[in-house]
Amino acid sequence: MTTAVQFLKSDGDSSSTADYDAIVIGAGVSGLYQLYKLRELGLKALVLEKGSRVGGTWYWNRYPGARFDSESWTYIYSFSKELLDEWKWTEHFATQPETERYLNYVADKFDLRRDIQFGSEVIAAHYIEETRKWEILLSDGRKYHATFLITAIGILSASTLPRIKGVETFAGEAYHTAQWPHEPVNLAGKRVAVIGTGSTGVQTIQEAAKVAGQLTVFQRTPNWCAPLHNTKITDEEMEQIRARYPEIMARCQETPGCFVHGPDPRSALEVTPEVREAFFEKLYSEPGFGIWYGNFRDILVDSDANALISDFVARKIRERVKDPKVADRLIPKNHGFGTRRLPLETRYYEVYNQPNVELVDVNETPIQEITPTGIRTSAGEYEFDVIIYATGFNAITGAFEQIDIRGVGGRSLKDAWASGPQTYLGFLVAGFPNMMMVMGPHGGVGNFTRFAEFNANWVSELLRFAVARGATRVEVTQEAEKRWFGHVADSGIGLLSNSVDSWMTGVNSNVEGRSARRVMRYSGGFPAFREYCEAATRDNYAGIKFE
Repeated sequence: MTTAVQFLKSDGDSSSTADYDAIVIGAGVSGLYQLYKLRELGLKALVLEKGSRVGGTWYWNRYPGARFDSESWTYIYSFSKELLDEWKWTEHFATQPETERYLNYVADKFDLRRDIQFGSEVIAAHYIEETRKWEILLSDGRKYHATFLITAIGILSASTLPRIKGVETFAGEAYHTAQWPHEPVNLAGKRVAVIGTGSTGVQTIQEAAKVAGQLTVFQRTPNWCAPLHNTKITDEEMEQIRARYPEIMARCQETPGCFVHGPDPRSALEVTPEVREAFFEKLYSEPGFGIWYGNFRDILVDSDANALISDFVARKIRERVKDPKVADRLIPKNHGFGTRRLPLETRYYEVYNQPNVELVDVNETPIQEITPTGIRTSAGEYEFDVIIYATGFNAITGAFEQIDIRGVGGRSLKDAWASGPQTYLGFLVAGFPNMMMVMGPHGGVGNFTRFAEFNANWVSELLRFAVARGATRVEVTQEAEKRWFGHVADSGIGLLSNSVDSWMTGVNSNVEGRSARRVMRYSGGFPAFREYCEAATRDNYAGIKFE
């Protein structure tokens, strides 16, 4: 039996009451679109955003070299043809400033800012059973109430510093790539250290090497990298892209990662060595993730096939780096190509041929301490003017852990996920009624905007279903959650990436208690994920209780 409820209707004044139909946390890619969809439903909605502007990842991560490694024209919102026709990308892989401009353009075009409250850091969200509402607390003491709580907090938004003694003692300039200042940072002629060689580290190192007097890179785990091959987009080319948008978006719906790149149906082990080498060369010379997502179908599931592409890329590294010892340090030994998140680069390896660049392998000479003047390793002390921490994120669940989220009976989400996240379709959690996650654990990982748009649409249809029935409490059953988790775990069987320590498997040495692998993401690819989600909708959400 449902209970009739009078939902508030948006009057455009988000400050008139602290009571809302829905509150969204985060005004990034997913949060902006989720707000647009909530307005379509006629719900009174508010977005709470910690930053001073929209953008999420593209607001905070403004380090040197920050840019897409998804093709710009696939990372775009697809819900508005007018928007698609209006916006012109200047590069195939846009820089952070251009992407931030795009998201601000979207916010202005659809007048989204009037329902966004900036400078609002959410520190707690508690479900109140008596009222069937969420109470949301900000860091400045303000409180809000909403029937539905929607998290749009991203999968890479909780940055981590290394657990090294003395981090707080350095007297020079120190920056984390995800907390980069809004004012310009001058690295010219300075002694600069970069700790970390993941995707952000690679992008930062490429740029810092151009201007630093001395750049010292501290590497713990080398990563396989492939060339980005970025180019400008001419006006004529942009017109051609606009004409192809329906085809481009349809293509993204067909591929596992929602990129334009899909796996080649052939096996790397079945073609001749000549054919295989030519195909690898072709992919290495093309832009984007084709060498990762568009390679032979078995390079990510068969260790012998993976060894072939790993050997190919290792040869490329040795060709590009003059010093054989340095080249060897840059070649991963503990994981195969593509089994961790693949950084795309522009002359990254050539950086190490420069006289002003030094590579320090912290496995050979561990960092012992950050000092007031620099970094001390087991081999000696380095003095620096600037230290840049490219040490990544407490991925996927980290942003949830920064908020005290409590469901039925006051149980915290952190405790519920102590052994790893449990979700239903990546959207709902048993015991946490009326909470929806736009990009939660066990959802897809790939071309972010493509997944975010699909996910926000699914959440919106769930809300439409609930509102039409006057439901004030929406909660997934433990049985449905358990079934989905079993499917998620099964979907990763055989993937080489799931036998490797990385943020995609929940391992992070910078976070206490994150040394064991966990099931963090859905590995079955977008077409299968879409089918499961659409089947749930067709089945009238049989695994979800509406009261």
